[in-house]
Amino acid sequence: MNAPKTEIQSRESDFHDAWASGTDINSIDVVAAFESPTAVENRFILSLLLPLRGKRVLDVGAGLGESSVYFALQGAFVTCTDLSAEMVRTAIALGERHGVKLEGVVSAAENLNVQAETYDIAYVANTIHHVGDKAALFGQLERALKPGGLFVSIDPLRYNPIIEVYRRMATAVRSEDESPLSFSVLQLARGFFTDVHHREFWLSSLVLFLKYYLIDRVHPNEDRYWKRILHETEKSLWWWLPLRAVDERLGRIPLLRRMAWNMVMWGRKP
Repeated sequence: MNAPKTEIQSRESDFHDAWASGTDINSIDVVAAFESPTAVENRFILSLLLPLRGKRVLDVGAGLGESSVYFALQGAFVTCTDLSAEMVRTAIALGERHGVKLEGVVSAAENLNVQAETYDIAYVANTIHHVGDKAALFGQLERALKPGGLFVSIDPLRYNPIIEVYRRMATAVRSEDESPLSFSVLQLARGFFTDVHHREFWLSSLVLFLKYYLIDRVHPNEDRYWKRILHETEKSLWWWLPLRAVDERLGRIPLLRRMAWNMVMWGRKP
């Protein structure tokens, strides 16, 4: 049995229930979430995870289900979990639309209702920054993974002033309790996993957000920028692709990478 929801978890659940209920399943682009030219984090993550065929994957905070369905299409056996029952229902339906079957579990990340030592991979995208008790989350990931299993996560960092302004403006499309990460989360992860590494994404390429606001005149509350980017193509981003290449170099400079939008973190269960 899962523990009763905290006040914060209830707000998060309500927010994401409403998001899922208001989303047309036909508008969810599973492939773009991993193969769009702007899906730089997931493109990198695939280099860590492939091949996925036959592997058991736990998708924590699965949201609308793009990642769960994508992994299943690659031949993985996927369990998708989310605090929001509507998100889990949407993910299951999205899987059916694409001809794959997912196992769905409504569960808080801090108290995962899944079997221990079952999964080869735990994928946690844009979830850690929604969780108050991060130590409990890492403990649950460690419990769920097989020995030698891999966890990988994507989350926003707190340091970039452009992203901070964006967050202050985008109040209608994000939950009030989320909190972008500091690099201290790496030390916390190292208390549960070995070989913990990280890589940062979106530095100069963040100018795309400025384009949406200043040129396209799309207010952050009118569209989720982090979803809007996935609808871009290489043709529409001819001017942006060189910035993506520049970021690959900038992201290796310790002081500059603190200014990145997102961090990918990964490590293994001993």
